Amino acid sequence: MSNLAVLEGVLERITYANEENGYTVARVDTGRGGGDLLTVVGSLLGAQPGESLRMEGRWGSHPQYGKQFTVENYTTILPATIQGIRRYLGSGLIKGIGPRIADRIVEHFGTDTLDVIEQQPGRLVEVPGLGPKRTKLIGAAWEEQKAIKEVMVFLQGVGVSTSIAVRIYKKYEDASISVVKNQPYRLAADVWGIGFLTADRIAQAVGIPHDSPERVKAGLQYALSQSTDQGHCFLPEEQLIADSVKLLQVDTGLVIDCLGELVTEEGVVREPVPGPEGGAERVTAVYLVPFHRAELSLAAQVVRLLRTREDRMPGFQDVDWDRALSWLAARTGAELAPEQQEAVRLALTSKVAVLTGGPGCGKSFTVRSVVELARAKKAKVVLAAPTGRAAKRLAELTGADASTVHRLLELKPGGDAAYDKDRPLDADLVVVDEASMLDLLLANKLVKAVAPGAHLLLVGDVDQLPSVGAGEVLRDLLAEGGPVPRVRLTRIFRQAQQSGVVTNAHRINSGVPPLTQGLSDFFHFVEEETEDAGRLAVDVAARRIPAKFGLDPRRDIQVLAPMHRGPAGAGNLNGLLQQAITPARPDLPEKRFGGRVFRVGDKVTQIRNNYEKGKNGVFNGTVGVVTALDPDEQRLTVLTDEDEEVPYDFDELDELAHAYAVTIHRSQGSEYPAVVIPVTTGAWMMLQRNLLYTAVTRARKLVVLVGSRKAIGQAVRTVSAGRRFTALAHRLSGGALV
Repeated sequence: MSNLAVLEGVLERITYANEENGYTVARVDTGRGGGDLLTVVGSLLGAQPGESLRMEGRWGSHPQYGKQFTVENYTTILPATIQGIRRYLGSGLIKGIGPRIADRIVEHFGTDTLDVIEQQPGRLVEVPGLGPKRTKLIGAAWEEQKAIKEVMVFLQGVGVSTSIAVRIYKKYEDASISVVKNQPYRLAADVWGIGFLTADRIAQAVGIPHDSPERVKAGLQYALSQSTDQGHCFLPEEQLIADSVKLLQVDTGLVIDCLGELVTEEGVVREPVPGPEGGAERVTAVYLVPFHRAELSLAAQVVRLLRTREDRMPGFQDVDWDRALSWLAARTGAELAPEQQEAVRLALTSKVAVLTGGPGCGKSFTVRSVVELARAKKAKVVLAAPTGRAAKRLAELTGADASTVHRLLELKPGGDAAYDKDRPLDADLVVVDEASMLDLLLANKLVKAVAPGAHLLLVGDVDQLPSVGAGEVLRDLLAEGGPVPRVRLTRIFRQAQQSGVVTNAHRINSGVPPLTQGLSDFFHFVEEETEDAGRLAVDVAARRIPAKFGLDPRRDIQVLAPMHRGPAGAGNLNGLLQQAITPARPDLPEKRFGGRVFRVGDKVTQIRNNYEKGKNGVFNGTVGVVTALDPDEQRLTVLTDEDEEVPYDFDELDELAHAYAVTIHRSQGSEYPAVVIPVTTGAWMMLQRNLLYTAVTRARKLVVLVGSRKAIGQAVRTVSAGRRFTALAHRLSGGALV
């Protein structure tokens, strides 16, 4: 190590940080005077602005940025000067101390400040404006900071980035080092953001052998959980073994033996099910236990609801439908079409029913009619949808309260629901809109909570993308020969035929390119190059649509990208849209976290389920706007689209992403006045009919496609071949029901 140079300086600011690998670009003040800052690059994650660092590394030169220092490793040294101490404390390192309070503390204690906080934190009450409560908090935060530092040093020694180290510490606290040393694969299951690959790297660093059964079993479970992230409920055994051999780089025989052990230990379930092609062909399905249980349970619960003799709405069995429907027409001011009438009768007489159909076919009006009639008979009606926005829309449509499925069931940490089979919902009719978004686990929890004799109506567009989570529940419920009664609305109503959005959605769905000439609500800006298309999409969303249609770029316009990565992907477009819509201003508070900057006014989305946040948890996909940012309390506040103010501590900001642009998958269940869709050949692998159809059907008034005709043609032509591995349809039609 003797050939490494040593550099000491105060970390001024982080200009770029990659959370995944810890690569950081920062500016440091080496105290040479003249206010010149030096660029340092390398693994600096965990270092905070204001800290004094002793860095070992090598000098080099960058063609664009000039002289720079590449850091191999670093240690934090407590600052000795008053200026250094003030900056260190004011950097947001310790909760409860922001720049203003740091000034007061340093003014009072001078160069003894850090010794006082370390040895006599009680003395902080001497500082004007610091009460005992704040003093106590600062003392506790300092202690925690020290404990975290110790764990950090160990974790950095085994190659863990600091953002991950903080999560490990939060999960295991004092036991962190012991868990990491002795059970590293637990991290992949317990800590959000750590996958098998990170855990495997740590395991290697602490000396766990490459071919240890513990590693292979963890790898098998990882391969299965990866497949559930891609929507599968199980993997065929042969595919799982092949995937795992590739992932783990070990012998096939070892993988087969370890899979056998996992089955014995009840970590996974093996079961023969019909092959994807149907017929007599069988495959051996391997499930993670929760998905196997949920599939069996959901099928059994649906059949139980269908078969029960009880009926909580018996009045509809012998109703005079002509009279009921003419009463309804007088009340709503419109006649139902024959297929809508059939759907209304079905929902009110069948215990489980599915209503599907595309935009403009009258699904919403049919749902409103079902609710009106049920209410007229004094039935208790409960309305829900998978997202906050869809629930809001359902409430506006029916004039009754609607909530998200999560809130309806009162899901708790760990995913347990307050309402289930033993404590069902007090409802005679449960209506769930946007049912294409229901994944297997959520659908199972929902159906379990429906009381025997109550009616369940699932409403959704089966041609949209399937749920983000595992399964394709709506499609399986509608499978041919299945037991669930269904109506598919196909007739487009006259007023909807005037809409270019509706017309083109149906054209795309039937494999015909959209019309893009002469319409007042559907446009195509041709741009061949992916990068140019990305820039133009930003200009259209931030400037052109607001100027021409008077829409608010933050509230009314949504950019929907086929994928996250790439020049026209949601990630890159978010940065450009933020610059255009919420640019940095001297009076606008902001917080840099990793590679992102959060500002008041930012449109953001939650990217994981967090049962601990808000009144009843905040769930993946919830969107909101940053309304406040407090550097002293190290907290920002988000007003969600469910009108709830949710605080986020700065160390929780990895749960938030910007939402000026989102992937089409993440937009499911939401509707926006206007959508802008970059469709480029850069997203070639993703371009499929149901993806473009889902994007177009998110718009209420206006669609702008930006990109090449070739890419749009590809999307319209390509029918998604990749059916998901699920056996729900087989179980519903009588296969292996328990």
